[in-house]
Amino acid sequence: MAKYIFVTGGVVSSLGKGISAASLGKLLETRGLKVTLIKCDPYLNVDAGTMNPYQHGEVYVTDDGAETDLDLGHYERFTHAKLTNANNITTGKIYYSVITKERKGDYLGKCVQIIPHITDEIKDSIKRVAHQQNVDVVIVEIGGTVGDIESLPFLEAIRQLKLELGRDYAINIHVTLVPYIRAAGEIKTKPTQHSVGTLREIGIMPDIIICRTEKELNKESREKIALFCNVDKEAVIPALDVKSIYEVPQMLHEEGLDRLAVRLLNLKCEEKELTEWNTAVVKVVRSPSKEVPIAVVGKYIAHQDAYKSIYEALSHGGIANDARLIIKKVDSEDIEKHGVVKYLGDVKGVLVPGGFGHRGIEGKIAAIQYSREKKIPFFGICLGMQTAVIEFARNVCALTKANSTEFDKATKFPVISLLEEQKKIKDMGASMRLGLYECAIAKGSKAYQAYRKEKIQERHRHRYEFNNKFKEAFQKAGMVFSGTYPKGELAEIVELRDHPWFVGCQFHPEFKSKPDNAHPLFREFINAAVCAKYGC
Repeated sequence: MAKYIFVTGGVVSSLGKGISAASLGKLLETRGLKVTLIKCDPYLNVDAGTMNPYQHGEVYVTDDGAETDLDLGHYERFTHAKLTNANNITTGKIYYSVITKERKGDYLGKCVQIIPHITDEIKDSIKRVAHQQNVDVVIVEIGGTVGDIESLPFLEAIRQLKLELGRDYAINIHVTLVPYIRAAGEIKTKPTQHSVGTLREIGIMPDIIICRTEKELNKESREKIALFCNVDKEAVIPALDVKSIYEVPQMLHEEGLDRLAVRLLNLKCEEKELTEWNTAVVKVVRSPSKEVPIAVVGKYIAHQDAYKSIYEALSHGGIANDARLIIKKVDSEDIEKHGVVKYLGDVKGVLVPGGFGHRGIEGKIAAIQYSREKKIPFFGICLGMQTAVIEFARNVCALTKANSTEFDKATKFPVISLLEEQKKIKDMGASMRLGLYECAIAKGSKAYQAYRKEKIQERHRHRYEFNNKFKEAFQKAGMVFSGTYPKGELAEIVELRDHPWFVGCQFHPEFKSKPDNAHPLFREFINAAVCAKYGC
């Protein structure tokens, strides 16, 4: 039977519950255990697909097409867990399931209530993942902070589940904040004490407390937390701020987190060091031999999590090339206002990521034209590929005012348009081309040089496609269609022959990149940028 680790958070949000959970998953995998991770999100949305990036950050997509919370990205980057729609449990999913059962009469006329029906559904959803994925350990992160009304059904469910599972089968880890008050020159443990007190009021006793802090916890502070929070001193785990999230697993290992979790769960596995991870990832992150400036030209730049997987995949490309990236975040609307040279004049690579809507599109197109004409390595992803197609149509193929029907339904040259089956869709949620699709790679292309394969599979999240009516004209003008979806001949990857590295892809390669195994396209993009600065 699988064992469970429940991760909660207190005091404030954004403390790094997801990174802590992912890091623990990495540590347990290193010991030879099979791990999966679940994120429980308390919002009423069924999934994250229709949420605004400014509010929620990026939408992470799994192989099976689930639009999920960005923490699932951390889980997959740190571990080998293969996550699915079932690994992201939302309040919306739970209530939808319960109400559907009630309408069908499954409850035999009973009054349907939060307890036991909602909590039972949560417990069943968690246990179902463990059963279906056949794992040793399930790490379950509860979104939000202790005290939030929205989180209470999930907290009650894990309280019940731990009681049902019994000793040795479930533990609670609470991630909390120990702030440093600069004016007083002191760290304060009281917020942690209050957070744990609130947790205990609803019947959950933490077995381990991870303390986020910018200053080292002295012996006195650790003892005070242990005393007032009713845990062993060794169960107070400091989590100091680090330069890179990829240093967190080693830091938590040195503090004994995995050793303690293994002991409390009575798991049979040998202790192992993170030798390969530290050599392949952490060593390069701390002391790379090269440095290269890369611009990300987007429309959600103001929110640091809107392009989370993009930034992480770029860093993976840097790790693979022994290079530190200086990422310059450029709002495409600023390019529209002030011109492109001001923002891209000093960079060695330009990436244009995905997005929706017409805002900032002309700024993206200007950035792409500058990259193409100045021979700066360019990488376009999803909308980035589509805007690259629009730019090429206008400025190379002389298709004046070419556009996407997303931005101009009446355009004379709809080089990007909706598929016929997409035109019939009215609902917004889970209605795009989502998840894993096959792509055939043309030999001799830059894409083939990256993948070294003729068939690949990548994750998608989009509605609009390249319009094949214009394919012949584009090919004559020098655009190569190096990746194609075999069923329907849809353009998946485009590139230019007479450019050092100019590649656009319709899918989202950032979702399959890992720090110790950079995605091939990110690896080669950064290699081209390094070559542009240092020579090859």
